[in-house]
Amino acid sequence: MGFKGTQIMFTSNNTPLKEFKKAIQLGALVNIDDLSHVDFLHENGGLPEMISFRYNPGPKRTGNVLIGDPKEAKFGATDAQLMECYKRCKALGVKRFGLHTMVVSNCLKPEELKETARMLFGLVEKISKELGIAIEMVNLGGGFGIPYRPGEAVIDTAAVGAGIHAIYKEMIEAKGLPPIKIVTECGRYITGPAGFLISRVVHRKRIYKNYIGVDACMANLMRPGMYDAYHHITIVQDKGPHPDLPRRRAAVPDNSADLITKGAIYDVVGGLCENNDKFAVDRPLLPEPFPG
Repeated sequence: MGFKGTQIMFTSNNTPLKEFKKAIQLGALVNIDDLSHVDFLHENGGLPEMISFRYNPGPKRTGNVLIGDPKEAKFGATDAQLMECYKRCKALGVKRFGLHTMVVSNCLKPEELKETARMLFGLVEKISKELGIAIEMVNLGGGFGIPYRPGEAVIDTAAVGAGIHAIYKEMIEAKGLPPIKIVTECGRYITGPAGFLISRVVHRKRIYKNYIGVDACMANLMRPGMYDAYHHITIVQDKGPHPDLPRRRAAVPDNSADLITKGAIYDVVGGLCENNDKFAVDRPLLPEPFPG
């Protein structure tokens, strides 16, 4: 893709040594997830000149269904471990440091993102006072949300930026701390609205529910099956011939006596042998989707 050096931030979890070595070879900024990795890297090829650490605030923050409760998350270091990470790296000769967290996901409220900045800027001050280490880069993580349902608001990124800037002036500039580069990793915000999953209806099934079978599955889009994420579905009618599919208006069984949902309500499903292979559950869809 053309990204070089510290344009790449390597953040991972339970990382094999060969991946750490590749990241260091590329000159990427290595973001360490666990205290034990410090000595492991030091003993196996050495630590890079600049290192970053991922912080897990535990009970100090609450997550959501997408990212989980920080206390239950496998990512990052606790408060005490984080301080020990910096202390140990400084003793081993590391000269430059970053700080990272990821505690919100698909957030549409500027206040939650600003609170992440406040939390990390407070850590910058603590690390400076207690360890004499200047943090030169803070990665606020991602979490910038996008609207998934028609009518949902778009996040006010200008308000987020202005709010973080105000907190920066209060907690960094006013306290005489060295300037910090502030970065984010907004993958969803950039890529989420940029594509469509296009699939074709291949089957209709009528049992206790009404099912629409499509030629995609959760291997193509995993979020709905993993945690009931809502993805909007648009029906595009295609009246061309499809000899390899059932006839468009072929008869289906009368399931009215067994049906647990009424009206034009459907589950849209793939073909995997997993009952959560579903793109939508109890979704109103009009016009009725027919094969093709």
